[in-house]
Amino acid sequence: MARRILVTGGAGFIGSALCRYLIAETDCQLLNVDKLTYAASPEALSSLAGNERYRFHRADICDAEAIRRLFDEFQPDAVMHLAAESHVDRSIDGPAAFVHTNVLGSYVLLEAARRYWQGLGPAGREGFRFLQVSTDEVYGSLGPDGAFTEDSPYAPSSPYSASKASADHLAMAWQRTYGLPVILTNCSNNYGPFQFPEKLIPLVLIRALAGEAIPVYGRGLNRRDWLHVEDHVRGLWRALAAGRPGERYNFGGGAERANIEVVNLIAALLDRLAPLRGGRSHAALIRFVEDRPGHDLRYAMNADRAERELDWRPAVEFETGLKETIDWYLENRAWWEGILSGRYRGERLGLAR
Repeated sequence: MARRILVTGGAGFIGSALCRYLIAETDCQLLNVDKLTYAASPEALSSLAGNERYRFHRADICDAEAIRRLFDEFQPDAVMHLAAESHVDRSIDGPAAFVHTNVLGSYVLLEAARRYWQGLGPAGREGFRFLQVSTDEVYGSLGPDGAFTEDSPYAPSSPYSASKASADHLAMAWQRTYGLPVILTNCSNNYGPFQFPEKLIPLVLIRALAGEAIPVYGRGLNRRDWLHVEDHVRGLWRALAAGRPGERYNFGGGAERANIEVVNLIAALLDRLAPLRGGRSHAALIRFVEDRPGHDLRYAMNADRAERELDWRPAVEFETGLKETIDWYLENRAWWEGILSGRYRGERLGLAR
C-alpha cells in the first residue's frame, strides 16, 4: 500500500476533495503540487493546515526541473495525477492552455515518474503506481442507449477532451513501452462543495440566488451522468490501492439526467430553501441560449469493472447529494462571492468567436 503520495492538482475541485479524503481516511504522507490557477481553491484545503502528514508545493507540472526535484525530495510511492485545465467552454475559446498543461504537463510528469521509478530498488518498482485521472468526455457522444465501458473507443469532441485523451494515450504508452505501472480512471460529471462556479450546477445555483437569468444551452436535452465528488475520490483511492497496472476503470454515479431536469430540480429546491420575493418560482428565470459548439448529446458510464474489481459503488443518491450541495453553497456565500467579485463573473464562454 502506498504510503507517500504525490497528488497533482490538489487545490482544484476534485483534487482538494481527494486530499481531504486521504488525510482523513488513510495514514499516507501527502505532497500536493498545484500551480494555483484561476480555478484553484486554497480555502478547500484549510482544514489540512498544520497537519504533519500534509505538504503543499506550488509548481507547474510543465516545469520539468521542479517536478524532477520534487520526486527526488519527496520519494513518493505513488502519483495521483489530477492537474489539468478542465472547462470545455474555456478550451473552445483558448485551446493552447489545454494542450500545454494537459498534454505537455502530463508528458513531463510521466517522464519524471519513469526516471524516478527506474532508479528504485525491486520492491520500490513493484509497489509504485501512477494513477492517471481522466474524464468520460474522451469517449465522445453516446447514442440514445447503452453506456461507455472501458473498451469504448476514444472519440473526443472538444479541445478539452482531445487534450485529456492525448494525456491518457501517453500514460498508457508509458505503461506499455517502459513498464511504468499506470492505472487509468475515467469519471462522469462530478458535483459537490467547492466546485468553481463556471460549471453547470454551481452556475445555475448562483445565478438563481441572484435572481438572474439561468442560461441553459440549446433545449437542455444533453444528458450527463452525475457523480458526487466524495464517491469519486473514494473510487480513486480504491483504484490506487487495488487496481491492476495497465487497467482502466470507469466511475459513474448511475444518475443520468438531462441538463434541463437538473436545472429544474435546483430551481424546485431553491423555491423551498431560498424563495424569491413575490412567490415566483426560480424556474421562471430559465433562458434557453445558443448551444455550445460540438456539444456532446449524451454520456453514461458502466462502472461494473470498478464494482467487481475494486469493490466500489456510488453511495450518494443524486437528489440527496444535490440538496446537500445547495445547502453548502447557501452556507458558504463568502467563498463564491469572492470568486464572482474578481476571477469570474458568470460570463458566457465557449462560443468560439
